[in-house]
Amino acid sequence: MKKTLSLVLRWLFLIIVLACIYLPIALIILYSFSAEKNIGGENGFGSFTFSLYARLFTNKQLMQATINTLVIGVVSALLATFLGTFTSVGLYYMKRGKKAVNFVSEITVVNAEIVTAVGFFLLSIFLRDVVMIPVQKGVGWLILAHTIITTPYVILTVSPRLNQLNPNLYEAGLDLGAGPMRSLFTVILPQLIGGMISGFALAFTLSLDDFVVTNLNKGTNGVNTVSTFVYASLRRDLDPAIRALSTILFVTVLAVMIIFNIVKRAKQKKLSAQQHTSA
Repeated sequence: MKKTLSLVLRWLFLIIVLACIYLPIALIILYSFSAEKNIGGENGFGSFTFSLYARLFTNKQLMQATINTLVIGVVSALLATFLGTFTSVGLYYMKRGKKAVNFVSEITVVNAEIVTAVGFFLLSIFLRDVVMIPVQKGVGWLILAHTIITTPYVILTVSPRLNQLNPNLYEAGLDLGAGPMRSLFTVILPQLIGGMISGFALAFTLSLDDFVVTNLNKGTNGVNTVSTFVYASLRRDLDPAIRALSTILFVTVLAVMIIFNIVKRAKQKKLSAQQHTSA
């Protein structure tokens, strides 16, 4: 009886948690097919329509904000993956000072985001007024900022994979005649592909989601991302087409995650079959 009650309570708790997480997303998807401006208004759901999706592609400001968001997210995630991966490899083979470097690399992870945002804002002023380097705030500056704040997350994602590798792989590559760079690219990096993909996905998601750093460092030249566009629109009337955009982003990310997991599982099965055959 106690085991049954415990099992029921566990499932009930799990269902409540999942409902709290996914119910808001489900409502966004549901109301993306409604032309009603206000959710829960006098007309309720309204008629089923794709008008918000058509309206999404005619809203030039929202589409430009989406393009800016994707460009900043993809480029900064690629740079963060590159820097984070090579930093992880360097830390793994570092003999001294590893703890100190790890501590420094994790500062932006544990630091309050508003502090990081203000720091980048003051850095731009310092470079412009003291160092005399003209800093043009916009997409380029935001890519730099997002790269810096997401690189530590890539390090945290790739490092566990490095710890699972045979520590003698690199030396074995050198003993077989490969140079240091060739050993790195042909022996070490292929073993880190899974961690690099996960790190890229995490960096891209964090960039996509960022508001505080972006809002303080986007400048006054009209560069907007989806998050800053939504915030600015709240002062007026929020375009209901944002529900269609949110649905597209969620479905796209979900599809990519499903495909990635299917491919990863297929590779694991293939590797297991090869090991079983060789054994």
